[in-house]
Amino acid sequence: MKEKVLLAAKNNRDRCAAFLRDIVRIQSFSTGEKDVALRIKAEMEELGFDQAWIDDYGNVIGRIGHGKTKIVYDGHIDTVGIGNRANWPYDPFEGKVEDGYIYGRGASDNKAASAVQVYGAALFKEMKELHDDYSVYVVGSIQEEDCDGLGLRFAIEESIKDVSFVCLGEATNLNVYRGHRGRMEIKVKSKGRSCHGSAPERGDNAIYKMLKLVADLEGLNERLHNDPFLGKGTLAVTHIKAETPSLCAVPDGCEIHIDRRLTFGENKEMALAQIKELPHFDAKSMDIRIPQYDTPSYTGKVLTTECYFPTWALEEKHPLVQAGIDAARLVEKNHKSFIDKWVFSTNGVSSMGQLGIPTIGYGPAMEEDSHTTKDRVKIEDLEISVAFYALLPHELQKYQGH
Repeated sequence: MKEKVLLAAKNNRDRCAAFLRDIVRIQSFSTGEKDVALRIKAEMEELGFDQAWIDDYGNVIGRIGHGKTKIVYDGHIDTVGIGNRANWPYDPFEGKVEDGYIYGRGASDNKAASAVQVYGAALFKEMKELHDDYSVYVVGSIQEEDCDGLGLRFAIEESIKDVSFVCLGEATNLNVYRGHRGRMEIKVKSKGRSCHGSAPERGDNAIYKMLKLVADLEGLNERLHNDPFLGKGTLAVTHIKAETPSLCAVPDGCEIHIDRRLTFGENKEMALAQIKELPHFDAKSMDIRIPQYDTPSYTGKVLTTECYFPTWALEEKHPLVQAGIDAARLVEKNHKSFIDKWVFSTNGVSSMGQLGIPTIGYGPAMEEDSHTTKDRVKIEDLEISVAFYALLPHELQKYQGH
């Protein structure tokens, strides 16, 4: 079976690469994924998926097989923006091929996942002996860059239901990942008193108050908890804005946005309490809150959620982890797959963190290329990943005693 799958993956390499280049060319920033969802659905239908549809939220979903054990392969189809286009050495929407790589916005994060999962599931279709046991669902989830896990959770709970396992296609450089730190967003707002800028002593500058707290936050980052597997918790002030009647007036409001990463041993209550305990947090003139996400999807549907995304990790001895590493080692070419975790956050915050569904990750590309102007994926790794996704149910079967 291994040889059959490897040969089929090799024979489909160019077609898979061409498909990836097609979807890289389609701009799909968060909340604008409709066109790329339609393109992926068309590819699923062309490859003979048993079912392909777009759900009410806008996720594109394809199914192969009729078994009771449902495995979801997830790759989010939205991307971040491109920033200053002049900083790109190539057109970010060309799907450029050079030196064995495909370049473009989303090539590594995370459209390569959709390409290899669609083609891997199509190869799984040829393993008819597994179809009584498994159903493979390929999900192209939306709005991950805006709100981790929101699209996938809707797909799991409302569109598929009763999911047994999830494999995420986020970049792992062909290794098997089994968790990552959680994430939360925090907003702190300081209140001051405005006055004319020519006599600042008459007012109470909200920016000055906030800057003292920002210095405290920088120090707090160095003292956060460290976990042996997931690593250290972190925080970063990522945005600051002032409210002022005029550029010649003392501002009476200032707000900061904090990106907080939570390792094991930390939670949202602790994260908020740590800020409130800082020397320059003034409860009388400062408000602290976790914002909510309620941006409509491209279908117009609104899912409201708190911007808190739990920490998670699957035990290394879990059958899904072991099946993943077995499949990875079957298909590797001059690559020794190992088990690790992501530095960034993924849709696993919903599948495992919120819903408790065993989840791992395996994908081509390198995490450090994500969100950069070097956004890319190696074409050879597409072929390897297609074979992995075709073989994963077969390897998992061994641990389930079928």
